[in-house]
Amino acid sequence: MKKLGLASRILVGLLIGVVVGLILQPFPQVARTYIKPFGDLFLNLIRMIIVPLVLASLVVGTASVENIRKLGRIGVKTIAYYLLTTALAVVIGLIMGNLMQPGSGLTLPTDAKVTAAKPPSLVDVLLNLVPTNPIKAMVDANMLQIIVFSIFLGIAITLVGERAKVLFNFFDGLAEASYKIVRIIMWYAPIGVFALIVPTVATHGAKVLLPLLKLIIALYIGLAIHAGVVYSLLVKTMGKMNPGEFFKKVSPAMLVAFTTCSSSATLPITMDVTEKELNVPKSISSFMLPLGATINMDGTALYQGICALFVAQIFGISLSFSQQLTIVLTATLASIGTAGVPGAGLIMLTMVLTSVGLPMEGIALIAGVDRILDMGRTCLNVTGDMVGALVIHRTEKA
Repeated sequence: MKKLGLASRILVGLLIGVVVGLILQPFPQVARTYIKPFGDLFLNLIRMIIVPLVLASLVVGTASVENIRKLGRIGVKTIAYYLLTTALAVVIGLIMGNLMQPGSGLTLPTDAKVTAAKPPSLVDVLLNLVPTNPIKAMVDANMLQIIVFSIFLGIAITLVGERAKVLFNFFDGLAEASYKIVRIIMWYAPIGVFALIVPTVATHGAKVLLPLLKLIIALYIGLAIHAGVVYSLLVKTMGKMNPGEFFKKVSPAMLVAFTTCSSSATLPITMDVTEKELNVPKSISSFMLPLGATINMDGTALYQGICALFVAQIFGISLSFSQQLTIVLTATLASIGTAGVPGAGLIMLTMVLTSVGLPMEGIALIAGVDRILDMGRTCLNVTGDMVGALVIHRTEKA
């Protein structure tokens, strides 16, 4: 195992976990009681370092630009990239839903009741970006507020100049120490991935998966198309890199994202891989990746498109072109601010269904296999962040 690379060790842990999970299917409680705690430890270790890592790296990254106009240019490119790829992901999801008809022939449990999540107003979203208390934002791990505060602090350090050099050196040292902690945590990653996948496989057996197999297949084909076509084209044309080489290099972050179902929990690994393997400078990676882990949700957006049509098909409702266009717009905008935590996509789906008047009860079926769906969509979310960092780096270098 020591001779294998990180990606290979994580993959081995994942595969062994799947086998053990299948063996323990008759005894899911054993997997949850004795194996899952080792996975929870892995997640806790990652969560421990997220806030100091994001704060320090984003402050250093923003201050390192040393040109406010360049920082603004990178910001505009980043938002444009996020909105474009997210909209394309929803469209691919709708195409897969129309082609494969995953909801046809399924019936809904009669006792299923789901309450719609109330979407926040645009004013509330904008106001909530700015923390009234930065320390509280860090305690609560409110990533968007931490990002906004870090950017302001980084800009201020740049404007102050030499007198703020001590403050810059402090955050630079904190960032380097955080990277070192991440590398220590990654030693434990294969064990953590194994311990997370075992209870998932043991709990979600064929009995649960078979009725919704068409939905799962439709989603994963859609995710593969988005990665294989959209991302590959961006990496090849704008990133100036062979797509096969790219996916090989970023595979450790993709595997951790697949297992943890959390963009935020994968962030330390994502940053490490992007800087080391893709050679993206910290001034770009430390700005784009924390932002991407919070607002760039291509996999989740694709999932919204497929699942909205899935619910419509269950109830025999035909969605017009304008309604499907509404789904594209709603899912694209709702992805901004969606927390990068497990299950957030399911909450976001209620907003999308409400926007076109679809019944909430359809979510009850999806919820049964949402963990399986979450693994794939989170993997694509994280991959999209790394593609974006590479593309923006290449355009700035050019």
